[in-house]
Amino acid sequence: MGRRRAVQDARRDREFEAFVAGAAGRLLHAATLLTAEPPSGNPRARRLLTLSLAHTYACWDRLRGEDPYDRARQYLATRFSRAAWHQYGGPAALGRARGRAEGPLARLSPQERLILVLRLYEGVAEEQTAALLGLPRERVHAICDRATATLLHPPRDPAPSVLGAKAVSP
Repeated sequence: MGRRRAVQDARRDREFEAFVAGAAGRLLHAATLLTAEPPSGNPRARRLLTLSLAHTYACWDRLRGEDPYDRARQYLATRFSRAAWHQYGGPAALGRARGRAEGPLARLSPQERLILVLRLYEGVAEEQTAALLGLPRERVHAICDRATATLLHPPRDPAPSVLGAKAVSP
């Protein structure tokens, strides 16, 4: 029986290595977008990816026809969501943006980044995103629209004031 188990373990390891070879790059990019880190320096994203892949490996034998990429992506999203919740403290946590983020989605709050990455980058349906995050579908739609508008129409800098100019009275 030990020989059969060793063969099964070796097969599982090969399957998981093939999965990681195909999916790790895309998952790392998604994690980098979520953490709003620059692609060249993304330790938080790499940690998220490592935790997600470790969780997927631990569940590998129980997947039974389920897509391992979906499982890894779900864990990545929930882990990011929980970390943002604890980092910023409480229900308002997901609405606050990181101060030192530099990535392309840095202007967005963690919740906006999460929904935008799931909906637009990963192509997850609105209903699935809502179920994953425990939000109403309409709320997911509104947050995605707001995040997209924020990225497409960045805030303008205030007009420079003219020094020494005084209001002219008619």
